[in-house]
Amino acid sequence: MEKQALPASSCSLVLLEETKKSLLSNGGGSFPPAAANGSLAMAGSGVVGGACAGPDRKVTGAGPGYQERETWTRQMDFIMSCVGFAVGLGNVWRFPYLCYKNGGGVFLIPYLLIVFVGGIPIFFLEIALGQFMKAGSINVWNIAPLFKGLGYASMVIVFFCNTYYIMVLAWGFYYLIKSFNATLPWSTCDNEWNTPSCLEIFRHQDCSNGSLANATISGNMTCAELADARSPVIEFWENKVLNISSGLDEVGQFNWELMLCLMAVWVMVYFCVWKGVKSTGKVTEQQNHQIFFQTSNRSLHVIVVHMMSLTNTNSNICIVYFTATFPYVVLIILLVRGVTLPGAYNGIMYYIKPDWSKLEEAQEFEGVFSVCAAGPGLAFIAYPMAVSLMPVAPLWAALFFFMLLLLGLDSQFVGVEGFVTGILDLIPGKHHHRYKREIAVAICCLLCFVIDLSMVTQGGMYVFQLFDYYSASGMTLLWQAFWECIVVAWVYGADRFMDDVARMIGYRPFPWMKWCWSFITPCVCMGIFLFHLVNYKPLTYNNVYVYPWWGEVIGWCLALSSMLCIPVSLLYKLFRAKGTFREVSTKHSTDKRWAHLTSPVWGAHHLEYMAPDIRSLTSLSPGTDDSKVIIFESVM
Repeated sequence: MEKQALPASSCSLVLLEETKKSLLSNGGGSFPPAAANGSLAMAGSGVVGGACAGPDRKVTGAGPGYQERETWTRQMDFIMSCVGFAVGLGNVWRFPYLCYKNGGGVFLIPYLLIVFVGGIPIFFLEIALGQFMKAGSINVWNIAPLFKGLGYASMVIVFFCNTYYIMVLAWGFYYLIKSFNATLPWSTCDNEWNTPSCLEIFRHQDCSNGSLANATISGNMTCAELADARSPVIEFWENKVLNISSGLDEVGQFNWELMLCLMAVWVMVYFCVWKGVKSTGKVTEQQNHQIFFQTSNRSLHVIVVHMMSLTNTNSNICIVYFTATFPYVVLIILLVRGVTLPGAYNGIMYYIKPDWSKLEEAQEFEGVFSVCAAGPGLAFIAYPMAVSLMPVAPLWAALFFFMLLLLGLDSQFVGVEGFVTGILDLIPGKHHHRYKREIAVAICCLLCFVIDLSMVTQGGMYVFQLFDYYSASGMTLLWQAFWECIVVAWVYGADRFMDDVARMIGYRPFPWMKWCWSFITPCVCMGIFLFHLVNYKPLTYNNVYVYPWWGEVIGWCLALSSMLCIPVSLLYKLFRAKGTFREVSTKHSTDKRWAHLTSPVWGAHHLEYMAPDIRSLTSLSPGTDDSKVIIFESVM
């Protein structure tokens, strides 16, 4: 059964005092089985129920209606699940585009630099924090309650991600269905959505001589007309799939086919998450809050997600391994096919011989965190064109978009699961309902689906890009990452957190982690945040359509809805704290007030990590003041 939160109060002291008395009464040097296996919260007779029972004491080791959070069976299960999550849609569109845009192989220099000074330290920090606190994205910040707004901010960001991210899956599912045709519909120009400018084969090499501008080269087109010709892949994407309108102010009609695909994807997500991901035959969940500098989904953007600590059976592990490795198989096949196509040598040499002058541009470093407008275009234009050139094209198209669906579903499961877990953590145990989880998942999916309806209209692509550019990208995520490092390293304490990690894994992490949390990563995040803010440019679509002013206002409202959670929550807690601001004029009262607002609210499971400290206290006499002080310090 799940253990409720243990307040940082006298209850902590009483609980451990009674535990120590129980240990001493058993002979001082011997420990009950509960202490041996780390479940100190249950050690002794009546410790949990007796010491902390009462209306103002929230500690119960177990209670009706609480499910025990489960843990990993094997380390490899965790690694493969992380791989399945980390390899996302961004591997397909963002990273290749950013490499090409920023000088080829030279882009790897700032990329790897950010990985080591930002990505890895925050990734490790958030995995360790979630594992240590064993809570959803809101309650995990009981480690420093004054900054619990970080949890609310992450919930807002994850909600926005869940809302618009699934549209990519709907598009991919639509392409997957259209792949089951003898001739791929985006490979020809004889469809109802094609225009007279559609051209299947471009022969630009014949127009290299400028004097041939009026010469007829391809079909009935001259070289001048060839410059305005459009590929059937582009016309399928813009005229058939999106049926895109002229702007954000022109909503247009619903695309019913796309709406059905969206509904189908949400149904898949619901039935894979409604009872925990165990219902997929895949895993059993426990949420861990983490901020992930994700190379796949945001090209080292900080993504606030909630990774799942999972318990796998032998039959379930196969699915995790399949979903984690299958995308690599397809990508390797596409790589082999790509290097055999004409002109591949020029592309390879572009990456091997990078443009070093790009390092002099500040945009090179900003590009690590940029959101590419050409992202979906690469996945739904360049890749469909590539598979259409392969032998047995429908087969490879089906495999590619099936892979795309798997890549996105893994990330979508995590997002929905994390959001629902954070909400359920806020519901008191006395309000337990048998189908509480199923109802919460249904409400979440339904609400997101209703919002998504605005993205399956003719103006839906403009709405999608608003969410993508403002709600969960760039500045919002860098702002979140900055405060994560500040709170853990300077409010809770970097050395203190390193000790907590050591209690869990048996050794202290490499000191580089502490240096990054304390100095390097916050400076990098804030530096790029300010650079992004100073060099802000209005949002455009395809570098042609400029969003209206009210569209930008909507976008900034999406961004500020998460960013303001942190300062607003902090100010609210300060005003609601005990005492007046006049009383904090003295150093003593200031320290007391700050300690009250930043003292961690421990869960009963944290006594497992404190078990070694109790062993060293068995020589003390119970009930003395000295022993109480030592015991209190061992908890806090």
